[in-house]
Amino acid sequence: MENWLGKSLKQKLSLLIIISVLVPVLSLGLFSYYIAESLTEEKAKSSGMNTLRQIGAYLENMVSDVENLSLFLIGHPDVQSYLKTREHDLLKQTSIVNLLTTLSISKPYIANVMIESNEDNKPSVSFKSVLESEWTDIQSEYPGYYEEYPKWWSPVHHFVTSDGKEDVITMSRPIRSTSKYYSIGMLKISLTQSVISSHLKQAGLEGEGVALLLDGQNRILAGPEGYSTNKNLNDYFPGIIEFKGKSGSFDYREAEERSTVLHYQMPNVNWRLVGIIPAKAYRAQNQYFLTLTAIAVSISMLFVIAFVLVLIQKVTKPLSALTKFLRNSSPDEPLPTLPVTSIDEVGQLIISYNRMSSRIINLTDEVKHNEALKKEADMSALQAQINPHFLYNTLSSVHWMALMKGDEKIADMVGSLSDFLRFSLNKGQEYCAISQEILHVDHYVKIQSIRYPDKFDYEANIPAELLDLRMLKLLLQPLIENAMIHGILKREGKGSIIVKAASAGERITFIVQDDGVGMSRERLDLLREKISANLGIDPLKNNDSAGSSYGLRNVHNRLQLHYGHEAGLRIESTEGSGTKVSFTIIPLQSEIK
Repeated sequence: MENWLGKSLKQKLSLLIIISVLVPVLSLGLFSYYIAESLTEEKAKSSGMNTLRQIGAYLENMVSDVENLSLFLIGHPDVQSYLKTREHDLLKQTSIVNLLTTLSISKPYIANVMIESNEDNKPSVSFKSVLESEWTDIQSEYPGYYEEYPKWWSPVHHFVTSDGKEDVITMSRPIRSTSKYYSIGMLKISLTQSVISSHLKQAGLEGEGVALLLDGQNRILAGPEGYSTNKNLNDYFPGIIEFKGKSGSFDYREAEERSTVLHYQMPNVNWRLVGIIPAKAYRAQNQYFLTLTAIAVSISMLFVIAFVLVLIQKVTKPLSALTKFLRNSSPDEPLPTLPVTSIDEVGQLIISYNRMSSRIINLTDEVKHNEALKKEADMSALQAQINPHFLYNTLSSVHWMALMKGDEKIADMVGSLSDFLRFSLNKGQEYCAISQEILHVDHYVKIQSIRYPDKFDYEANIPAELLDLRMLKLLLQPLIENAMIHGILKREGKGSIIVKAASAGERITFIVQDDGVGMSRERLDLLREKISANLGIDPLKNNDSAGSSYGLRNVHNRLQLHYGHEAGLRIESTEGSGTKVSFTIIPLQSEIK
């Protein structure tokens, strides 16, 4: 086996690569399945607990509302007065009925509110007439209950009112005199059980999971169809363990019959929400993940085996040929050697490489040296082509020739052009004072005003305190040029261009605004898209695809490069009303002289 692996690179690579790839693929497949199985169950538990907490929050608001209502009623002057007087006062009774109706009519979960007097000859007061009720006071079982506890929530019971028969849960609490603190009556507020059940039915637990509301004795207060009220939870789930803590989860039964039990204890009332999710609800998802994992792993294994065999065949065949060629080659001079650890194709290739590596290094150094010389020559030629001193001297000569001939317009234009070009080159510097940038714009405007007399007015409103601050140069002139060519010169009559600057904190916003022809919404959107696109335009070449937006896109890209992405151009335009272009930068402080 060892000899078989050592003699052939093809056999060695094939076996080692297949093993090294298939083992991780199989391990990853099993690991993914177990992780997915765990995550599915944890997701079902987390989602179920969130659902129980949401239902609990709704029920807590309901209970809190009922308790606040009860405190309000037992201390209400009309209720106290009615229960304290011995004679029956019909007017006070009617007033209390109206009060109960007003407080309860807007709360759909309140079935009835009843105030009972301790005196047998005084009728009860409620906003619905109770014809029949199965409610049994807790004092019949625990006589001193209300001396220890202020209120009691009953199990589900039936009562019949003028609206019909309903299942309700009643909160009862004694009404005591506010002056002498002795019992004068009883307050009963009944909740409609069907309202609570409807929220539990809409719980939306995983699979066929159910949500139940239990009282302190694990009796069912509300739940979906098929779960009778006042029955103990053990009647439906025999042997279920006792709930521990305020909330949590545990498994009920094992294997195929396993279910996940979630529970949540409501803080202000001795009720507990319970969610029961059958394991088959997420077992079906686990089966899906298992099938998907098995298919993916099988396909991966077949692909790896086929790919490795084809790849090794393609790799070793040229290597064998190259080895044969290099074995017979003779270098010009002795070369340092690399250690040879095997006698396969790679070993033979290393032996040949040892004899050729030095030659390759020498050739590489020579090529690099020639390329450096070529670049140096190209740079010299380019520098010779663009000689700023020659350009300045020539323009200065033209300027003085125009003055000597008395042509002041040509002299002014040439002088402005000379200053314009001098600032543009600026000895390679990228930043300038804002005052220099404005002066550069003034030279450009002066040239254009001579070229297009009486065609536009120009105004620059720059606060004096901003002039010494430094900014990236050549930002405003392309915007002025764009406004003039595409806005002012295309309109009839005389137009205007205004440059403004305003500071806010450490930022400065520049605005170039014209009253030219403007542009339509479609053209504006296209222009915004063009200046934001990276079209790879070479500034030394004429690129027709850039169109008239090259100058704007150049300014936009330079702003984003030097000041960040948020510093790009913002363009606003209305057809027939002009265009406004603005940008915001953080300027540099003035240079220390």
